[in-house]
Amino acid sequence: MLTGRVNAPELSTNYGWLNTDRSWSIKDLRGKIVLLDFWTFGCINCQHIVPDLKRLEEEYADVLVVIGIHSAKFDAEKQNDTVRQAIRKFGIEHPVVNDADFKLWNQYGVRAWPTLVLIDPNGKVVGQHAGEGVYQTVQPYIQKMTEDFAETLHREPLRFHVAQPATSALYFPSKLISDPEGNIYLSDSGHNRILKLNQQGQVLEVIGSGRQGFTNGSYTEASFYEPHGLALHGTTLYVADAKNNAIRKVDLAQQQVSTAAGTGEMGYYFMDDKREEPVNPNSPWDLLILGNSMYIASAGNHQLLRMDLTTEQVYRFAGSGREALTDGPLLEAAFNQPSGLAHRGQVLYVADAEASAIRTVNLETGMVLTPLGHGLFEFGDVDGHVDDALLQHCVGLEIIDSDVFIADTYNGKIKILDISRHRVRTLADGLSEPNDIIFLQGQLWVTSTNSHQLFKIDISTGEKTEVPVILPKES
Repeated sequence: MLTGRVNAPELSTNYGWLNTDRSWSIKDLRGKIVLLDFWTFGCINCQHIVPDLKRLEEEYADVLVVIGIHSAKFDAEKQNDTVRQAIRKFGIEHPVVNDADFKLWNQYGVRAWPTLVLIDPNGKVVGQHAGEGVYQTVQPYIQKMTEDFAETLHREPLRFHVAQPATSALYFPSKLISDPEGNIYLSDSGHNRILKLNQQGQVLEVIGSGRQGFTNGSYTEASFYEPHGLALHGTTLYVADAKNNAIRKVDLAQQQVSTAAGTGEMGYYFMDDKREEPVNPNSPWDLLILGNSMYIASAGNHQLLRMDLTTEQVYRFAGSGREALTDGPLLEAAFNQPSGLAHRGQVLYVADAEASAIRTVNLETGMVLTPLGHGLFEFGDVDGHVDDALLQHCVGLEIIDSDVFIADTYNGKIKILDISRHRVRTLADGLSEPNDIIFLQGQLWVTSTNSHQLFKIDISTGEKTEVPVILPKES
């Protein structure tokens, strides 16, 4: 019989439970197979395993209980409110314990995000698995336990309180760009669609049915799965369809959506793998077109990719695939969940989210450097000289002259890196996980993702003005 020897430590913390109307103990879960998911919501690898967990929950709905243990990396990930937003964003339907002080992390001997711990129906720890590839690793053990404990399993599914989605016009808005006429395209990521709106916030077009999926066709037929980065090339709008691991292509004239790159599978390649052959994106988060190339922030594999817009083939461009803050030549350098792109001349600027860093890629010399940021666990909210300044999980950026405007996401601020003076200062605060910034007609436009809002910000004073988004009545 597959069973553990060590009693599972109790699931109690000082910070309480979320996504349920009660707390749960190991004793309460006796007779169930229990799978603990140790995660932190900014971690792309933790996001990658959500579909595997959902698949297991569906297949073993009568005998399996999944419990999320949220052991936060960043300070901003420790509050119940921000964890609750992440639960809604990722569509998590099981209870989550806030383990902000790492009590359970330490008791269970966890060392990495994500880590899964399997507990048998007698409350004994069977084992743990760190990293992705969860379904194929864990499923055989769950299947074996359903057979071994067939006579003692409680087969009545437990009912949990599930967070309700918002009813606002926007739901976790993320990236945005403008067209030559001054209209804005915005990824309404939680609604799995792209909106085209004017500067008064009136929605002119809705691209996508709003259903979560990977379907091509007309605007009303097509489906996305958490779209983020956008790039315009003539009458073509490219979309970083993050959770589909694809680059989608919108023909704005014909109002048709197709797939330019990606199969739905996550592409993994490291060091010298696939240097000169086409690859698939892995959680693409942002896009930037320069000339006949489109650069892709491939957050899920910690790299930048390049699409040849003539052939629409995608190739490795920068990053070894290791998650680290390493400068140097293109494929020797390493990134940390790159999530935002901008450029100044022939230099790409990258919001390297998990290292809370701003990176540069010189397209002429092929060198990657770090003008701001210190490492994976060096973060905070400090202005001043770049040697001392700290960001917290920055996701978006925009460049105006010698100023880099940064969506300092987990600090809820817009900060400015003055390249010429090597200094950082705060322009605006009070945002809720700002995700992207564009400069349009003298003002900054910013998505406040967790408050489901769009703001204009005065570039001199930092004063914020909300732009109410107005959907067409037929929507």
